[in-house]
Amino acid sequence: MRSALILGVALVLGAGLAQKPKVVIGTGSTGGVFFYYGTALADIYNKAGVAEFQPVQTGGSYDNLLLLRDRTDPKANTYYCALTTTDSAYVAYTGEEPRFKAKPAKEQRVLFYMYPSFIHIVTSEKSGIKVLQDLKGKRVSTGQPGSSTENLALLVLQAAGVKPESFAKRERLPVAEGAKALAEGTLDAFFWVGGVPTGSIVELGQSLARKGDRVYLIPIDPKSTTAQVALKRFPGLLDPTVVPKSVYGTRTDVPGLNTGNILVCPESLPQEVAHAMMKATFDNLQTLRSAVAAAKDTSVANTAKLYGKFIIPFHPGAERYLKEVGAVK
Repeated sequence: MRSALILGVALVLGAGLAQKPKVVIGTGSTGGVFFYYGTALADIYNKAGVAEFQPVQTGGSYDNLLLLRDRTDPKANTYYCALTTTDSAYVAYTGEEPRFKAKPAKEQRVLFYMYPSFIHIVTSEKSGIKVLQDLKGKRVSTGQPGSSTENLALLVLQAAGVKPESFAKRERLPVAEGAKALAEGTLDAFFWVGGVPTGSIVELGQSLARKGDRVYLIPIDPKSTTAQVALKRFPGLLDPTVVPKSVYGTRTDVPGLNTGNILVCPESLPQEVAHAMMKATFDNLQTLRSAVAAAKDTSVANTAKLYGKFIIPFHPGAERYLKEVGAVK
């Protein structure tokens, strides 16, 4: 009788454990802000007991959106959430991105706005590269294959009239590897779309300083044809911005373009889990900001600015939270 009772209790406990959702958060490559931001989020959520969270290292936005679309399995109580740039989420949702043409990621829903990402075009002062056209004949990395970085790099290059075929060598490296190659002199420049500051570029600046050199970010004048073409491609999703010289030790402030970053989860994620994620995020903003400098722009106010103005709907759990705190009506 006693053994049957113990077995019954074990089965009930086992069923309870099985019912706890597993949420995988797609982040990005090591050295990029997505990786640290997603890892910090998972830690906050696990400590809050929201569900069982696991961050995974990926190639970035598109990898994460593919995981959300293809690996989410409500029957198995497993859900994939994605850290993504707004432009990537947009073309995955509409099917304009080739990998989503046959099957758009229509199930993605916004939870909150994270921070803006700068389109970094990184080189060194001693390279002699000053403008985008100077990349011709150089060794250049356009970012990981199929990443948001690569897509925006190719858009910017096209707008500037620079073909990748004109490079002496084209690499497709994640940010940490690109920074290392530039520091070692095997690369002349690399593209990176990420939060400011990005750790790998800060470290690059320190490496170059030891050699009497410094980081140079190729500027994009907001009034230039290059900027206008990019802004027209993603209306409302790209914004002109300036990176202060203090961030990477550049000689001057650098004008350029930002894209936004958001956390999206599948519509099938239980509403109570999405709501608990929102509460845990905004109750622990100081912890998140201590872990990731870019999270200074993570706020209820910045999230509310997206509400009703973005093609992708908000998750009902996120919407409920925003209404509860009076951020939206």
